[in-house]
Amino acid sequence: MTIDSTIRASLSEDFAVQTARLKELTEINADTGDPAQAHDRAALLAATRQSLEQISGALRRIADGTYGLCQRCETTIPEERLEVLPHARFCVPCQQKHHG
Repeated sequence: MTIDSTIRASLSEDFAVQTARLKELTEINADTGDPAQAHDRAALLAATRQSLEQISGALRRIADGTYGLCQRCETTIPEERLEVLPHARFCVPCQQKHHG
Protein backbone atom coordinates (compact mmCIF):
# COMPACT_ATOMS: atom_id res chain seq x y z
CA MET A 1 0.00 0.00 0.00
CA THR A 2 1.44 3.36 -0.97
CA ILE A 3 1.19 5.91 1.75
CA ASP A 4 -0.27 9.19 0.66
CA SER A 5 2.12 11.96 1.63
CA THR A 6 -0.94 13.87 2.83
CA ILE A 7 -1.53 11.27 5.57
CA ARG A 8 2.11 11.38 6.65
CA ALA A 9 2.07 15.20 6.67
CA SER A 10 -1.20 15.25 8.60
CA LEU A 11 0.15 12.81 11.20
CA SER A 12 3.36 14.83 11.53
CA GLU A 13 1.36 18.03 11.98
CA ASP A 14 -0.89 16.38 14.59
CA PHE A 15 2.22 15.14 16.38
CA ALA A 16 3.63 18.69 16.54
CA VAL A 17 0.31 20.08 17.82
CA GLN A 18 -0.01 17.40 20.50
CA THR A 19 3.64 17.82 21.53
CA ALA A 20 3.08 21.57 21.98
CA ARG A 21 -0.10 20.86 23.98
CA LEU A 22 1.74 18.41 26.22
CA LYS A 23 4.54 20.91 26.81
CA GLU A 24 2.00 23.60 27.68
CA LEU A 25 0.11 21.31 30.05
CA THR A 26 3.24 20.13 31.83
CA GLU A 27 4.55 23.68 32.25
CA ILE A 28 1.39 24.91 33.94
CA ASN A 29 2.25 25.16 37.61
CA ALA A 30 -0.81 27.05 38.72
CA ASP A 31 -2.22 24.86 41.47
CA THR A 32 -5.47 26.54 42.35
CA GLY A 33 -6.29 23.98 45.00
CA ASP A 34 -9.42 23.06 43.05
CA PRO A 35 -9.56 19.25 42.83
CA ALA A 36 -11.86 19.39 39.78
CA GLN A 37 -9.39 21.57 37.90
CA ALA A 38 -6.52 19.25 38.84
CA HIS A 39 -8.58 16.27 37.65
CA ASP A 40 -9.37 18.00 34.33
CA ARG A 41 -5.68 18.81 33.82
CA ALA A 42 -4.70 15.21 34.59
CA ALA A 43 -7.30 13.95 32.12
CA LEU A 44 -6.01 16.33 29.43
CA LEU A 45 -2.44 15.19 30.06
CA ALA A 46 -3.45 11.52 29.77
CA ALA A 47 -5.46 12.10 26.58
CA THR A 48 -2.61 14.10 25.01
CA ARG A 49 -0.06 11.41 25.87
CA GLN A 50 -2.33 8.73 24.41
CA SER A 51 -2.80 10.75 21.24
CA LEU A 52 0.97 11.18 20.89
CA GLU A 53 1.45 7.44 21.38
CA GLN A 54 -1.12 6.65 18.67
CA ILE A 55 0.39 9.13 16.21
CA SER A 56 3.93 7.88 16.92
CA GLY A 57 2.77 4.33 16.30
CA ALA A 58 1.23 5.29 12.96
CA LEU A 59 4.42 7.11 11.91
CA ARG A 60 6.49 4.03 12.90
CA ARG A 61 4.19 1.79 10.85
CA ILE A 62 4.63 4.11 7.87
CA ALA A 63 8.41 3.94 8.29
CA ASP A 64 8.49 0.14 8.55
CA GLY A 65 5.98 -0.45 5.76
CA THR A 66 3.16 -1.94 7.85
CA TYR A 67 0.88 1.11 7.87
CA GLY A 68 -2.61 0.26 6.70
CA LEU A 69 -2.39 -3.40 7.68
CA CYS A 70 -4.49 -4.75 10.53
CA GLN A 71 -2.22 -5.74 13.40
CA ARG A 72 -4.46 -8.70 14.21
CA CYS A 73 -5.52 -10.31 10.90
CA GLU A 74 -3.02 -8.53 8.61
CA THR A 75 -5.68 -7.56 6.05
CA THR A 76 -5.62 -4.13 4.48
CA ILE A 77 -7.48 -1.50 6.50
CA PRO A 78 -9.87 0.33 4.15
CA GLU A 79 -8.62 3.72 3.01
CA GLU A 80 -11.84 5.36 4.21
CA ARG A 81 -11.13 4.17 7.76
CA LEU A 82 -7.58 5.50 7.62
CA GLU A 83 -8.82 8.87 6.35
CA VAL A 84 -11.12 9.15 9.37
CA LEU A 85 -8.76 7.51 11.87
CA PRO A 86 -5.22 7.72 10.46
CA HIS A 87 -3.69 5.99 13.48
CA ALA A 88 -6.02 2.94 13.20
CA ARG A 89 -4.20 -0.30 14.02
CA PHE A 90 -7.07 -2.69 13.33
CA CYS A 91 -9.72 -3.24 10.67
CA VAL A 92 -13.28 -2.65 11.92
CA PRO A 93 -14.12 -6.35 12.61
CA CYS A 94 -10.89 -6.84 14.59
CA GLN A 95 -11.38 -3.53 16.42
CA GLN A 96 -14.85 -4.69 17.49
CA LYS A 97 -13.44 -8.02 18.70
CA HIS A 98 -10.58 -6.23 20.50
CA HIS A 99 -12.91 -3.92 22.43
CA GLY A 100 -15.88 -6.24 22.76
